[in-house]
Amino acid sequence: MLHVSMIGCGAIGVGVMELLKSDPEVVFDLVIVPETALEHAGATVRSLAPGARVGVALDGARPDLLIECAGHRAIGEHIIPALESGIPCMVVSVGALSEEGLAEKLEQAAQRGNTQVQLLSGAIGAIDALAAARIGGLDSVVYTGRKPAGAWKDTPAEELFDLDTLAEPVVIFEGSAREAARLYPKNANVAATLSLAGLGLDRTRVRLLADPGASENVHHVEANGAFGNFELTMRGKPLAANPKTSALTVFSVVRALNNRAHALSI
Repeated sequence: MLHVSMIGCGAIGVGVMELLKSDPEVVFDLVIVPETALEHAGATVRSLAPGARVGVALDGARPDLLIECAGHRAIGEHIIPALESGIPCMVVSVGALSEEGLAEKLEQAAQRGNTQVQLLSGAIGAIDALAAARIGGLDSVVYTGRKPAGAWKDTPAEELFDLDTLAEPVVIFEGSAREAARLYPKNANVAATLSLAGLGLDRTRVRLLADPGASENVHHVEANGAFGNFELTMRGKPLAANPKTSALTVFSVVRALNNRAHALSI
């Protein structure tokens, strides 16, 4: 039986608890939320994980695993201290590691605690193949992200284009994964995950498109090297509770927890 504490009770956290509520091998003991969200989160958690309590920090609890489903701030606030105290962790908000030096801080905290932090694949696939290709010899990785035009509102793209009147797809960004994460932080998770598995933030190339004809988020990856080459295209369905989040992100968390809790892992 795996005893889990989770940071976050938004669309991802709720989706994870919903899918695992009937799994006897995964037990949620604690859900960490901001103080302002305690009352609302309490009602939700009681309906999905009746044995779990809701709090604002671990407060001395030592779960088998702490998982972040809350956004970038949770890494510094909760994950790094937990790692330093020896608690293994999983991170969903991989885009946060685009911040200079944060990946190193995360690794060093895990080393000091003699434990491990796992970065989850989230909305993208083929991370295992990309990481293996890096060992065999990886020369180039190009990620192209295509989203409906409206999905780029409240980003720098809105200053460059009239997103409401686009008649055809336009490239709103082309450059390194590090620069993409700086300009489009809310869309950084996929590019950062690919970068950490492959060539790093500065050598991974990113193209972002606003497509008025698109109804899905489309992720395309091209990788070439001594290992050979591969292309991956994924058309992600959005999470019903939050259209800005891919449903596959929730499924990747559930898969990771299943692999920790069950006797057979794949």
